[in-house]
Amino acid sequence: MKNLRRVALGVGVGALALTLAAPSADAHNGHENRVTLTGWAMLPAATFVSASDPSGSQLGGTPSNGITPPFDDQPIQGFSGIVKNGDGTFDVISDNGYGSKSNSADFVLRIQHLGPDYGKKTVDVLGGINLTDPNNFVPFALTRKDRVLTGADFDIESIQRVKDGSYWIGDEFGPYLLHFDRAGRLLQAPIPLAGVRAPENPDQSEPRNPTINSSKGFEGLAQSPDGRTLYPLLEGTVAGDPAGALRLNEFDLPKQRYTGKYFTYQLEDPANAIGDAIAVDNDRFLVIERDNGQGATAKFKRIYLADKRDRNRDGKMDKTLVADLMNIADPRHLGGSADVFTFPFQTIEDVVILDDRTLGVVNDNNFPFSNGRTAGQPDNNEFITIRLADNLHADKRFLK
Repeated sequence: MKNLRRVALGVGVGALALTLAAPSADAHNGHENRVTLTGWAMLPAATFVSASDPSGSQLGGTPSNGITPPFDDQPIQGFSGIVKNGDGTFDVISDNGYGSKSNSADFVLRIQHLGPDYGKKTVDVLGGINLTDPNNFVPFALTRKDRVLTGADFDIESIQRVKDGSYWIGDEFGPYLLHFDRAGRLLQAPIPLAGVRAPENPDQSEPRNPTINSSKGFEGLAQSPDGRTLYPLLEGTVAGDPAGALRLNEFDLPKQRYTGKYFTYQLEDPANAIGDAIAVDNDRFLVIERDNGQGATAKFKRIYLADKRDRNRDGKMDKTLVADLMNIADPRHLGGSADVFTFPFQTIEDVVILDDRTLGVVNDNNFPFSNGRTAGQPDNNEFITIRLADNLHADKRFLK
């Protein structure tokens, strides 16, 4: 098979036209939480960054889901964090590339600028920026001499934009917090978290013993309503903590340091993982929690509201089920012919608040490896909007 080369389609960005259907109720764990699908759009799996460098050379040329690497251009995939722009478009990060440090040296880390059109059910690729370190803030050797960052340098999984327009991004290889300007240039040295170290951590000056498992760093990154605090959430349990207990850490932005305080998010099953975490107000967070299944084996894909006030005093954040992504009402058949829509992807790593009762959710398609929607075919990038059974009562600063 020839190397793939396809330019992303441009179909014109439409406004976020959300026709909000009244949700039906579904009893689950004592809660009425049935949500309704209000929008569906799709970016084809084989969509590539126009005129970019070749990519996927370290995948060995082995076909996966009918796709044979390497690629003439870099795929637009791996969506692992999202920021809304207020005009119907989003900044979305592509993660480390092909799943590991060893096979992603030719995958450039990028923030993609995307515009879903729910009327046409398409997604426009409007551009994007590469992440770079032109001022030599990274203290270890990078893959590229031009200091363009790749998936062999960092595994970026979560993102927040702050008031000055710069971006904070959570990485899994350190894990590190990374601070970039609006052009994608690193603004300071990567910030580690004391006592937490991934197996991929490149810092030779610290003890080499990892305290979290591989690919279990900062999968979620939330920002307080006043913009003064970041909350990076680890995907994995720190050595010595109870099984399935994840630390939501507190980082003081004005002081540029961790406060030493953290809150505990408890997974429903230690085998589960989190996909994203964003703030709703000063105390509550939306967290995607998922199993590792896809397609017929996908059973647990949920969004919880987690409250750090711990009202029952059990040492864990209080959790309320907000959405079961495997059981979404679709009376208008926006996502298919069935009355129930499912989101059966292995990795679901993007959630964003669109209004007080509507969320946007996006999958990470792990191109070309995941096939949760159709066996034998690579997953597309699906953008959905869902109407919740109840209002979030979110801080108004998040509703702009």
